[in-house]
Parts: sequence; C-alpha cells; structure tokens
Amino acid sequence: SESSFISPISPATSMGEHMDNWASQQKQNAFGQTVRVITMQSEGGAVAACHGSVASGVLTSTFTASQGLLLMIPNLYLIAGELMPYVLHVSARTISKHALSIFNDHSDVMACRQTGFAMLCSFNVQEVQDLALVAHIASMRSRIPFLHFFDGFRTSHEIAKIKTIPYEDMRQLVPRDALQKNLRDLALNPQHPLIRGTGQRPDIFFQATVAAGRFYEACPDVVQACMDEVAKLTGRQYKLYEYMGSPTAERVVVMMGSAGETAEDVIDYMNKNGENVGLLKVRLYRPWSAKHFLAELPETVKSIAVLDRTREDGAQGNPLYLDVCSCIMDTGSPKLVVGGTYGLASKEFTPGQLVSVFDNLALGEKAKKRFVVGINDDVTHTSLPFDETFDTVPEGTTQCMFWGLGGDGTIGANKAAIKNLALDGGLNAQGYFSYDSHKEMGATISHLRFGEVPIRAHYMINSGADYIACHHPSYVRKFDLLAAIKPGGIFVLNCPWTTIEQIEENLTPKLKQDLASRKVKFFVLDATALALELGLGMRINTLMQSAFYRLSGVLPVEQALELLKVSINELYSKKGPEVVKANLKAVDGAEAGLRKIEVPESWANVSDVSVPKRELFHHVNVPDGVNKVVDKFIHEIMDPVLTLEGDRLPVSTFVPGGVMPPATCMHEKRGLAPQVPVWSPDKCTQCNYCAIVCPHAVIRPFLCDRNELQAAPEGFMARKATGGAEYAGMNFSIQISTNDCTGCAICVQSCPDDALHMEPYEQVKARYLDHWDYAISLPQRNPADKNTVKGSQFQLPMLEFSGACPGCGETPYVKLVTQLFGDRMVIANASGCSSVWGGTATTNPYTVNEKGFGPAWGRSLFEDNAEYGFGMAMGTKQRRMKLKLDVEKALGTCDLPKTLRSSFEGWLGCFDNYDKSAKFVDWIEKSLPKHVHEDPLLQEIYDCMDLLRPQSHWIIGGDGWAYDIGYGGLDHVLSRGENVNIMVLDTEMYSNTGGQSSKSTQKGTVLKFAQSGKKEMKKDLGMMAMTYGNVYVASIAIGANYNQSVQAIREAEAYDGPSLLLCYSPCIDWGIDMQYQMESQRIAVDSGYWKLYRYDPRLAAQGKVPLQLDSAKIKSDVKKFLETQNRFKQLLRKDKKKATEYFEDLSVSLHQSHEDLKRKSMDNFELLDHLKAMLGEATTGERALVLYASETGTAADVAKMFQAELKRRNVRAKCQAMDDYDFDNLPNENKVFMIAATCGQGEFPDNSKAFLKAISNPALPSDWLGNTQFAV
Repeated sequence: SESSFISPISPATSMGEHMDNWASQQKQNAFGQTVRVITMQSEGGAVAACHGSVASGVLTSTFTASQGLLLMIPNLYLIAGELMPYVLHVSARTISKHALSIFNDHSDVMACRQTGFAMLCSFNVQEVQDLALVAHIASMRSRIPFLHFFDGFRTSHEIAKIKTIPYEDMRQLVPRDALQKNLRDLALNPQHPLIRGTGQRPDIFFQATVAAGRFYEACPDVVQACMDEVAKLTGRQYKLYEYMGSPTAERVVVMMGSAGETAEDVIDYMNKNGENVGLLKVRLYRPWSAKHFLAELPETVKSIAVLDRTREDGAQGNPLYLDVCSCIMDTGSPKLVVGGTYGLASKEFTPGQLVSVFDNLALGEKAKKRFVVGINDDVTHTSLPFDETFDTVPEGTTQCMFWGLGGDGTIGANKAAIKNLALDGGLNAQGYFSYDSHKEMGATISHLRFGEVPIRAHYMINSGADYIACHHPSYVRKFDLLAAIKPGGIFVLNCPWTTIEQIEENLTPKLKQDLASRKVKFFVLDATALALELGLGMRINTLMQSAFYRLSGVLPVEQALELLKVSINELYSKKGPEVVKANLKAVDGAEAGLRKIEVPESWANVSDVSVPKRELFHHVNVPDGVNKVVDKFIHEIMDPVLTLEGDRLPVSTFVPGGVMPPATCMHEKRGLAPQVPVWSPDKCTQCNYCAIVCPHAVIRPFLCDRNELQAAPEGFMARKATGGAEYAGMNFSIQISTNDCTGCAICVQSCPDDALHMEPYEQVKARYLDHWDYAISLPQRNPADKNTVKGSQFQLPMLEFSGACPGCGETPYVKLVTQLFGDRMVIANASGCSSVWGGTATTNPYTVNEKGFGPAWGRSLFEDNAEYGFGMAMGTKQRRMKLKLDVEKALGTCDLPKTLRSSFEGWLGCFDNYDKSAKFVDWIEKSLPKHVHEDPLLQEIYDCMDLLRPQSHWIIGGDGWAYDIGYGGLDHVLSRGENVNIMVLDTEMYSNTGGQSSKSTQKGTVLKFAQSGKKEMKKDLGMMAMTYGNVYVASIAIGANYNQSVQAIREAEAYDGPSLLLCYSPCIDWGIDMQYQMESQRIAVDSGYWKLYRYDPRLAAQGKVPLQLDSAKIKSDVKKFLETQNRFKQLLRKDKKKATEYFEDLSVSLHQSHEDLKRKSMDNFELLDHLKAMLGEATTGERALVLYASETGTAADVAKMFQAELKRRNVRAKCQAMDDYDFDNLPNENKVFMIAATCGQGEFPDNSKAFLKAISNPALPSDWLGNTQFAV
C-alpha cells in the first residue's frame, strides 16, 4: 500500500494501529516510501477516501469489520464497478441483530458477496500474511478489488509463530506493468482527462455491467498464478480450493476460516482410526470457480456437508451451501449436499462437533439436511448432538490456562510469554484470549499451547491442561477452574490464604475433589499483597508470570526468567522507568512468596460437589413483580452465563427479540476489590461527596429514624443527621456494598473530611454485608432538595454496579441523571464504552424504584444514535398527542364520573410537566380501570396509560460517536429544535476500541492512530452547537464543580428544546491514577484545559446574556497539567522539541478560547469595561462586584439574585466565585459584596480558599483596599 484511510472498529482496529505506528516510525513499504495513513470519522468516510485515492492512481487499503464493513457497501459497489485495484482487509465479525456481538462469524463478509469484490479467505495467521500479499498482487493484475477476510479474534487476535516475508522479497512480485496499466494510467488527471461515475439510462446500463464479466472470468486463474508465485518465494503453496484427507473419501466437509484448521486436525485423526473422510477448504469465495472447486473434489465423494459460519434467516440455505449446491447440481451428480451453521459470534467449533457432522452424513438420506452444531436447539430441533470433551491435540503439546482479571495485566504478560517461548525458545506457540463483557475487572482466560509440532487446534483448551493459574481468589467460588486439568497437572492460586485451614475453609468441595482425585500439584502466592507492596496496584501479572516460568518447565528457569526481564523492559518502557523497576523487582519477589500446598487425600472423598442454587436477596424497595421476573432470569440465564456455562443453555431458554429485564446487576456480587472503603462517622460532615463521585453507586447515604436504627444489625453505624429542620429526628449513615465495590478509592480521595479510608476486602466484607442489605431495605427518604449536590445523593441511583472500569469517568454523570430523572428516562445509547457497561447481556445496571419505574434503555448502532433517540422521542410525542386528543374527546363525549373528569382536566393543564401532572396521573390510574367497559374510547385511553407521564429522552454516547462518526446525525437532531437531551461522555479518545484518536482528542496527545502526537486542535462541539441559538449547551466536569454539574443537568432537562451536555470523563487509558481523577478534573478546569459553562437560550429571551462562564479564571499553567498525564508525557519522551511546540500552541489556543468565552458571557457594559481595562483606560459609572464562596450552590444563587437586584437599580454588577476573580484587580473595584456559606465544620468552600489565602497575606499594604468599599 501507498496510502491507507482508517477508522477504529473491533477487532480490525489493531491492523490500523500497526499501519499508523509503522508510519510514525517512518517505516518504508515495498516501494521505499512511508505509507500515508489518515484517520477518518467513520468507516464510510474511510472507504470513500480510499475510493478517491485509487481514482488518483494510488495503491490503497484499509481495514474493517462488522457494521463498519456494512457502512462501506455502497462504495464497494462503486470501486468494483469501476474495476479499481484495491484491497480491503476484514477481520470477520458478527453483525448486530437482536443484540450486539463483537465476536466472529461471517455474516458481515457474506453481506458483501454481491458487490463485485473478489473475496479471499485466510484460515490461519500464516495465511493472513501470505494471502494478503496474494490479494494485493492479484488485484493489480486482475483489476478486481479484493476483500481479504479471516476470522475476527480467533485469527486476528491469535498469537502464533509465523515466517514473515521481507519487503525486498515482496518487491520482486510487484507487477509494475499491470500497476501502470490497470491503475496509474486510469487515474483522473487533467493532462489526460477522463470522466468516471456518470449517470446511465436503461438503454445502456445493463450492457455496461455485463461488459465487466470477462475480468471476473479471468480472475480465478490470476489468483492461482499469484499463489504459485508466492509459493516459489516462500515454499508455502496455496490453492483456491484445497482438499485435505483421504483421496477416496465418501464424506467431505466444505468450510472457510479458522475452523478449517481444526477440521484438518480431526480428519487426520479420524482417517488414522479407520474413517474415510475429507475436507475441502474454500479460499477464493468470489468469483466462485466451479472448475477449480470440482477439480479438487474426489470422484468417490457421495455426500457433502457445507458448513457456513453465518445464518440467513428465511433463506433456503446459507451462502456457501447454496454455491456448492449450484456447483454440484450443474454437474448432474446425485451427491447428497447438506448445510449446517456453526460458530456464530465465536461459538467454539470443537473436534466433537465435526465428528457429529460426519456422523450425520453417514445417515445418508436420513441425514438432517439443514442443521446447527454447537448448541442445543430444543425449539426447532435442528441441532446435532456432539461430544464436548473430544480433542485431537498432538501429544507433547503443553497446554496452559490463566484465569485473569481484566486490568491485572494477565493478557499482556501471556502475549509476551508466547513471543518469548516461540522466538527465543524455538517452540511452536499459539495463544488465544477470551473475555467476559465487563469493561475491566471481568474474567479473562488465556489459552496457551506450546509444542514441537505445528498447532492446528483453533479452539479453547477443554481438557488435558498441564498448567492452570487462577489470578483472583474469588474465582474459586465462581468457576469450575480445574475442569480441563490433566492428572498430575499444576495449579497456582493467587490468594491471601496461607494455612491449610484457611484454604480448606475457602475452597469449594468440587475444587477440593479435583485437586485430590487428579493428584494436582497445588501452589499459592499472595500476588495481590505483593503487588500493592511493590507499588504495582492491581497488576499482578509479573508476579504470576514469574511463578509460571518457575513451575511450568517450558524452558530452563534461568533462561525463562531472563527472557521475562527483557520483555518487561519492552512492555513497560512507555510507562516510565519507575514502572519498569517495580516489575523487575516482582520477578524475584515471587519466589519468596510461592508456597506448595500438600493436598489432603481426604479431599478426594468429598461427597457433595454439586453447586447449590443460590438464594437471592429480596429487595423490599423493588416491586414483587419485578423481583419475580428478575429472580427467574438470574437462575435460568444470568448465573449460568456468569459462571461461564452459557454455552450449555438450550435455545428454549431465551426470549426472541433480545429483551432482558432491568435490575439484575444488584445480584451479581463480584467481590473483586482488593481493598474497599470504610467510613469513620465521627469525622464525616455529611456532604455526600463520596456518593456523587462513586462510579458504581456502591457508597450511598441513608437516613433512618430512631426505631429503624435500633432495629439495625449489630455494628451498624449512624450519627444524628445535620443540615436543618428537615432532617429532624433522622440519623445519617454511609454504607458500602463491599461485594460490588471495585476498590477505585475515588471516594476516599474526594472526601474533604478524611472520613473514609481503605481496608482489605477480606477483612471487612463479612461485617458489612448485613449493614448494606439492611440499609437498602429502608424507606426511600429525601428531605432535601434533590436538585442540590447533597439532596441528589439521597435519590435512588438507577445506574448501579455496572461493569465499567474501576474509577470510570463516565458513569458518575449518567448515574446522576438517573438520580434526578431515572423514573421517566428513555435512553438511546451509542455503541461504545457506555453501551458495554450499560447494556451487557444478563447484567443490567439500570434498576427500578419502588413503583417499578426506571430507565428504559436501547442501543442501535455507533453511527446513528442521535437519529435513533430522536426517532424514539418523536414517536413518543406522536403517541402522547393522540392520547391527549382522546382525553379531550372523552371529556366531550363520555359520561365521566366527577373524579375522573377533574383528573383528565387537570392532566390536560400540565400535560408536559412530570411533577405537576403526577397527582392527576395517580388519580386516573386508580379511577379509569373501573370505567373502561363503559366506552371503547376509555379502553383506548386505558391501553395507553403508560404514556400519561411525560418521558425524558436522553441520547448518550462517547466522543467517537458525537465528534466523529455520528456528528452529522447529532447536528441534524440539534437543528430540529425538539425536546431531546444529548449527553456526550468525552474521554477524548475511542476508549472502547483501545484508545484511538478522535476529533475530540486534544493537540499533542499520543494515542493509537496518533503515535507521533495529534497535530490538530480539539473540535469545539459546544461552540458549534451554540451557533443555532436555540440549543441549551453546557460543558461540565463533575470533579471540578459538583454543583455546576447538577445545575447544568437540571437546566438541560427542564429546557423545552434540544440540549447538549459535554461531560469531561477521565479514562484509565489517559495514563493517570484513577483514584485521583476528580482532582485531575479540577486541575484541568483550573488550567483552562477544560471549560465550565452553560449556554441557556431562555436567558436570551429574557434580554440577558445566555452564556454563563462558570470557570471564569485560568488559575494554573496548562503545560504543568499536561505533564501529569501519560498521554501527553509520551510525546515529551519521544520528541521533546515537538512536545514543547505543540504544548505552547495548545496553551495559546486555550487562553484565546477562554477569552472568547469570557467576552461572550459579558453584557455590553461588562464587555466595555473589560476592553477598557485591557487598553489601560479608566472605567466610568457606578460599578459593583459580587463575590461568592459556595459549596452547594446556595450562596452562588443568592449572589446572582443580589447581582440581578443591583442591575435593576442600574448598577453595573458582575458576579464571580472568589477564586475565579483576578485578585490583583481588587483595589480597582468601587464596591465589593462578598457572600459566603461555610460548609462542613465551619470551613470555607473550595472555590474561595485561594482568595482567602491571598487576602490574608500579611505582606499586603494596610491601605491596599483604601479606595474600595466592601461588605461581607
């Protein structure tokens, strides 16, 4: 390639990352040139740019998968129709249907089979490299564009040892004459102009289409010739269709993709054991060549099973099956052809499944003609039974499994181990990694195989494991850890239990029996404690990897440990020397902590190893109807899925359509945090800050009366509630759900009173479980105003215990919205981080209140979320308008009882006001059911009673959606003027796909797709939205100003029109310690990196300035802020000169944008004074300055009301927080009014401390304010 246009989408993203990284390193291609790599806003944009690039005569490629590929389809037709050489590499992935899945099947590539692209399939990692080269050369020679695909994750993310092809060898194969003739000479160029892409009438379009047929007829032979050339170069021969197995086979399977490798292994095994079977691999799927296909098929074949890794509902058969049927039918052969579906969404394809396919073929005419394999279809009965334990892994292959915790470094360490053992140890190696759906702290399993012979087992380890390691102690109670271990295997457990008594107490009966009956060598290591001691936090990977190298015997110990130390320097050099040093210490530290446990023989005789059905806590504040549905769902679906037994669930378990109930996360209880917060009530000032910052809603304030406190479990701590008369008779308590906590410690760092500290989970979990269960059973109380910081946290958080990363910067905003409006929310969620932690199957973090009301959540695609949410809002609006018309009609035509009539009339008077209409809706709900039989119109109204209450529509997503791929839709929705609320969780990167650059990324950031540092400034989405004039826009950072965030969310929801909330959302990929992320937000605002403002069109309608700049002053140097985050520090380490230049440019830009906002926030008089002051001119007229110190917003509100009164009296007054004011200007003010509300134990608020320190400076002259009148 000479040029590439890329956009991130899993699992194709890593290909673009490599391309970008090589370009940033100035690595040259086969032509001696650095590839031009450009990030686009979407896959549609990427392929359109590719189309333009090839039209200019440039060799171009890109990478994609799934929905991204579907976005490209219109351009694929154009590129193919114009016969342009081009290659698209696809890591094939499931298309979202009833649910999203990022895993592998062929549904995406099969949606492109009609586009005119040639389609070439690779079966393994080696083939991906070799056939990629074939695709590029064949495209140049044939003029046909190529779609080169392979299995996403199973192949794209497998680590395997391959033989690479040097660029100098590739260069020999470049057909320069074909390149010139088929691409360069056809480029659009004014020196030999062409016109391309014309509009054609019916008289010629058909003929022009068929004219390209000869290129497709020639293409298969061209591809085979290219394969032959590559074979001469590498020694690896490929065929378009390749037969493996018995030359006289009667039963044959036809397949594409990685499962073909497994099939080859199984067929070898079966034929050695007396069977007579074969496999026909399909590499060239389009253009289909019947000639080449039939030439490879043995004449002895009587029956064929075609296995498709896709499912086309409603079709006569799946795509590959239909092609094979057509091919066989044209020969007139009586061969039996049956079709099966396997492996959807990366469902494992195992040796036992292939055996069952051959067994089905052996039935002849009685065979199932259409079947599925790998699941239990007990509804339509199309599934084949199979042996789950059967495998064909060659003897001498070492198999290892590592049960890790997302974020603990296990996966990265195992990838390094594979490279060490393959490249330096001389072994064949294979690594595959499976994940659950949590963002971080989810279960991961690394499947590693090493051996002297090539490894073709493309499925996870299901038996014969030599080494198994469990990296989190909670897993012993959750998973069947040793199901795959072989007799005499090694098991290493990371746990705090050191004595046999402690171990006996904590291991399950099944685990004990497995250890003893299989004579497993058992070792323990308290890696969690050691990692904390070494300053590694949760990252125990080096300690556990050191144990692996010491115990597994895959290499001599000294050699293995030396390789580990070398890989540590490679892996962690980007994170700084301190991280490298700590990991090197961990290598040696593991030896001292590793202990062998002698397994008691008595454990082999454990009688009852069954797992009892767990009893679920009954939530009294959740309606019984919801509890009943949730409990059934948990026992039948969620628990099996969480214990990784979901593969065994039959089809009948599931409700078609993909819907799942709310409020399931409350029963997950992962218990993963190494440490959890503990409350010290005597230090607490009851500010509720700990609750508002908690990303997972695990720490909450509760109020109870005297009787409830007396009935509380032993040790339940509470203190007299403070805050005014509304709290009279109440007791205040902070409670922590230790089993749901992730241990991020944000609450501890955000507490202004040191009333929280961290303690080991194992030491405190038992004594706090009953306290939490009791607290959440208390009546829901909130005597305060819910629209304040403190009052909002007495509201039920309807987002709880999500699978977000520890310390997530996104969830606090969404949680806060649910506390304010959750009982009426409808959420349209863009694909991304927030759809993963918010919409993972089985674990739904959105809950309900005591009425069963709660957020209704839906996800469409990444690119169309704004339109999806807009459509829901408009659909609801239409239905409610019809309901309103029906009520009006009923009032005029129906004989209504007085209560119902007055309720209808009252409801019509406040139709769109949730709070005011509530009492009328309650009356209607009680009265209407008694009268529905009296009139059909009343029945219609009754059927729509769930629309009586207004809904609050929220469109939520990340910056990749809002700034890039979905911006066009977002902009259009804002322009329509309808009442929708858009919340952008701005992490300034594509967080969900691993941290790629977006248009929200700030200049100087080093990310994937911006390895040399992003060159452009961040897009100012807020300013762009303000240009409409009728859009409420707010920029908020909850850690910088709690009150401003609450106020902005409240104002946005109350505004009858479109609103846009830009939420500064720190991400762990920034390279910061997430426990300090709220402080990081404050520093970002103080330095001017992030602005706080609110633009309210309602103020303009009142003749006021609509923009309120809530961060009125830049208080610190932004360059110092940048140096606190690894995403910026990386550029300093890579290129200090460039970093200095970029950071200076950024500082200038941020100061200019702050000045622009400052001026826009001023009225005419303020602006005049501001400009005069800048020019050194004296100001005239009566002026006043109102300064406030406010923690909860009350003093700020009073100050603003006072400012308004001054202005009403023709006094030019401005109002600011004390710390936002430029202190050095104070002597120039005429009159200063200071309004302060103390907080805590009489302390002054955070937004006044710098001002108070400055004014208390004894070095100030005694007459410094001699000309200033002031009042406090």
